[in-house]
Amino acid sequence: MSTTTELRPDESGARPPAAATAPGFRTDVQALRAVAVLAVVVNHFWPAALTGGYVGVDVFFVISGFLITSHLDREIVRTSRVRLGRFYARRVRRLLPAAFLVLGFSLVTAYLLLPYPRWKTNAAEAVAAASYWENWRLAARSVNYSAQNAAASLVQHYWSLSVEEQFYLVWPLLLIGLFKLGRRRWVVAGVGAVGVLSLGYSIYLTITAPNPAYFSTPVRVWEFAIGAGVALAASRLVLPRVFAELAAFCGLAMIIASAFGYDHHTPFPGSLALVPAAGTALVIVSGLRTGRQWHTAVTASRPVQFVGNVSYSLYLWHWPLLLLAPFALNDVLDKGKLTTPWLLGLLAVSLLLAWVSKVVVEDRGMSWGPVKRSSGLTFTAMVAGVAVIVALAGGLYWSYGAQAAQAERDQASAVLNPCLGAAALDGRDCVDPYGPALVTAMGPVNEYFRPAPECRVLEQYKVFDKATTSVCDFSGGAADAPKVWLVGDSHAQQWQTPLFEVARARKWRLTVSYLGGCPFADITYQGFRGNMSEPDIKACADWRAQLTDVITADRPTFVLTSFFARDEPADDGSGRSQTEQYRAGLEPRWARWTEAGARVVVLADPPLNAAVRSPDCVPLNASNPAACDVARTAAHPVDPLAETARSSRNPDVSLLDLTRYFCDDRVCRAVVGQVAVYFDPDHLNSVFSRSLAPAIAAALGAR
Repeated sequence: MSTTTELRPDESGARPPAAATAPGFRTDVQALRAVAVLAVVVNHFWPAALTGGYVGVDVFFVISGFLITSHLDREIVRTSRVRLGRFYARRVRRLLPAAFLVLGFSLVTAYLLLPYPRWKTNAAEAVAAASYWENWRLAARSVNYSAQNAAASLVQHYWSLSVEEQFYLVWPLLLIGLFKLGRRRWVVAGVGAVGVLSLGYSIYLTITAPNPAYFSTPVRVWEFAIGAGVALAASRLVLPRVFAELAAFCGLAMIIASAFGYDHHTPFPGSLALVPAAGTALVIVSGLRTGRQWHTAVTASRPVQFVGNVSYSLYLWHWPLLLLAPFALNDVLDKGKLTTPWLLGLLAVSLLLAWVSKVVVEDRGMSWGPVKRSSGLTFTAMVAGVAVIVALAGGLYWSYGAQAAQAERDQASAVLNPCLGAAALDGRDCVDPYGPALVTAMGPVNEYFRPAPECRVLEQYKVFDKATTSVCDFSGGAADAPKVWLVGDSHAQQWQTPLFEVARARKWRLTVSYLGGCPFADITYQGFRGNMSEPDIKACADWRAQLTDVITADRPTFVLTSFFARDEPADDGSGRSQTEQYRAGLEPRWARWTEAGARVVVLADPPLNAAVRSPDCVPLNASNPAACDVARTAAHPVDPLAETARSSRNPDVSLLDLTRYFCDDRVCRAVVGQVAVYFDPDHLNSVFSRSLAPAIAAALGAR
């Protein structure tokens, strides 16, 4: 993704014979870069067409390992050292000018085009991208269930560049150290050992922690090591022509098969990343023999070579353009959707910008006299570039804070409106209850997960060091205060704001307990959307078993519960429906609570949002929220949790279904009473949920 494919005299492999080095320009490697970047771009633009296009990143990693190790190995063997300053300065000149240009563009356009709540994340991630630790930031956020619903930043794709830069930083030091220990034999053995250890760790972490594993540098090192191994063993890998041709065919087939065959459910990287990585290595090995190959007419063609030549800049530009386009073109798009003609046009613009960047920025950055002559000046320019990005990001972050504070003030005055939110449907004389929202950008004031000041965390109920449970005492410390529990996943948490209002009015001692992606039912759980690690699934089971006992012993007045059963599948192998499996896993637990004196109230899940409309539909259709209406049959499918509660024969179990505030008989809305219903792809806007407090209080009766 970021290294040149030209093997100049000082960048080829270490001392193999001429036939093995394939000296000069490698059109096959350049074509691999074209395949890799197109796989990534098509996956982003048309994800359903190329579900595994993300393997293009793995292709890039193998290429980088091959090229960089070829260069370093030759220098080490020739001089017994590496001029680290010159090496790092060359990487800076090669990579940073275009990277800083796109970062600066992204920060400016984020301010001009994106809703203000996105400014904060874009500012923070731009700084992480400029300093090349974006992958670690994403790894940390990937284990945060709430963060997984956050909109992607304009610079999120810099994670792979961060992995590469970390590789470039450490790899020369490793090779020098190994060479000093035992000359070249140790280099080969050491690279092999590092690769094997990294692959083992990749397989382990992909099983135990798949979300952070995807972004982790140690999990990816083995892919660079495969490319490095090809570079180090080049003289022994020159194949007879027939076998070289077969290797190229098999290698390309492996890359293409994984790009089409994998999807977001594929456990990755892990062992399955061996397919595209090994395929890339086979193509590189096949080209160690000079001469034309069966694919040369295509791979050496001008269009393919052009894409390979601009692949780095194309990778940088395509992602922010894709995210910005719906906002920039909002006035001409149908409901904010980028259809294929628009996407093709966007691809053309991406290619044009990539070509301009390559010619004007990348090439000139490499050859600009002042910095090329001095590594010190190169690093000074790097620091200056980082400073500019940090300054732009700081300005964007400050602007976010100012907007968020204003939104808080605006919301404080809006609550005086008697037709706000759900109140507009309660018989008042409210004009146009489905008209435009007062606020379309969801900021801190809209966060469904905001705790009340009366809440304090209970440390004894942590899962993986994450607090799950808090007690919120609205009784003023009264010994006889009614005890109420709200328990479930984040779809229970989205109801806490109105329940805080009810609890405050009725002086409850409200205990809230949530574990993201964890259904509160004894089912054979398959993971949130069928994609969670075994340790996470076990932790979910242990947590709900513990809390079931705790709630039973507490003998509360109410147990309020909800969770996203629609996307938390059960499969016990019986072939029974989801509702039947959930019923078997819920009714015994509810019976324990009701036998202890509680009334169990199931809060019916609201209609779907991101599954049936763009999460950006409301801000993109601010003046016409009806464009975001979705047929009720699509937006509100059968929910196993609600169906179980509805059909329960336990007299102390009831369903609190507030669907009438979201949908009429025909459609479900995204704006009601001048309030956007949803905060993010899956959860309610707390301003709207607060407006449901009177309806919830009435449904719960006088207790």
